[in-house]
Amino acid sequence: MSGSAFSNSNQGVLRIQLCRQRNIVWWVSGISVFLSLLGLTLCLINPSIKAPLKPGLDFTGGTQIQLERICDDSCKPINSKSISEALRGLSFPDEQGEAPLKLSQIKVQFLDGSKSLVLRLPFLSATQGQSVIEAVTPLAGPLLPGGQSVNTIGPSLGGQLLRSSIISLLAAFAGIAIYISIRYDKRFAILALIALAHDVIIVCGIFAWLGLILSLEVDSLFAVALLTIAGYSVNDTVVVFDRIRERGRLDSKLPLEDQIDIAVSSTLTRTLYTSGTTLMPLLALIFFGGATLFWFSIALALGVLIGSWSSIALAPSLLSLTESRKTKSLIGNIKSEI
Repeated sequence: MSGSAFSNSNQGVLRIQLCRQRNIVWWVSGISVFLSLLGLTLCLINPSIKAPLKPGLDFTGGTQIQLERICDDSCKPINSKSISEALRGLSFPDEQGEAPLKLSQIKVQFLDGSKSLVLRLPFLSATQGQSVIEAVTPLAGPLLPGGQSVNTIGPSLGGQLLRSSIISLLAAFAGIAIYISIRYDKRFAILALIALAHDVIIVCGIFAWLGLILSLEVDSLFAVALLTIAGYSVNDTVVVFDRIRERGRLDSKLPLEDQIDIAVSSTLTRTLYTSGTTLMPLLALIFFGGATLFWFSIALALGVLIGSWSSIALAPSLLSLTESRKTKSLIGNIKSEI
């Protein structure tokens, strides 16, 4: 069964022929990374985004107003274009010492079957925010009393959050590399970082395409999701590497590719169970967690799936290319004796 991805070992245990199918693994990961980088590049050159990912209010600064509508069974549909036009023609009360504000960039979003209306605007004062609510009420009303939420983030705070998120990711990458280098060796550290970069790039690429197609913005919760994905991915990869190192001690006379196949096969069930139990609460958040946690849960679920793939397929298949000269020499001696 040399051409199959699975075979039965002498002990009757199903073994994955990962190393023999590694070209398929590399093609799948390579195409995924290419499409992700393409999406990030298109976002970067897009005049309305000018960044690898479409930044949200947390990073750009501004004011977000969320209004809850009074609906019976269903809310009457609202035309987002009419709301935008009404706000663009809005005249604000004069603010002392400040130039007149023009709302040229307005983003309108409907949530929960149009029961919630979210407006994302430039930085507004409390008086200007109240004027926006009064202008929207005739179009979106009646509104739920006390169902108004106004969040304002200044541009400087948004830039600080963006810098902090980037520094946190880089610090996590560095810490992971140092830990694995000490715990194992540089070879394992490099491959673990490659797998980690693979996971992060693909998740970011998916959200880049969503930003281009659906105008989806990323916020500070997305940065938290990336940090969580990094920890989960490395944990899975380290478990597989540890089992490979263990097989190297027990079956030192076997080729490295066979050691990898045995180790991956023995950890496959554990990885699938871990990923499955992790996905269950995430699926619950996706379907029942509301709009605030929806895309955060989507990002985590994607990270779990992609991280499992890189841990049991990509990283071990790349490790098969690093077979030492000592192992190759030993295999040659065994063959010559036979």
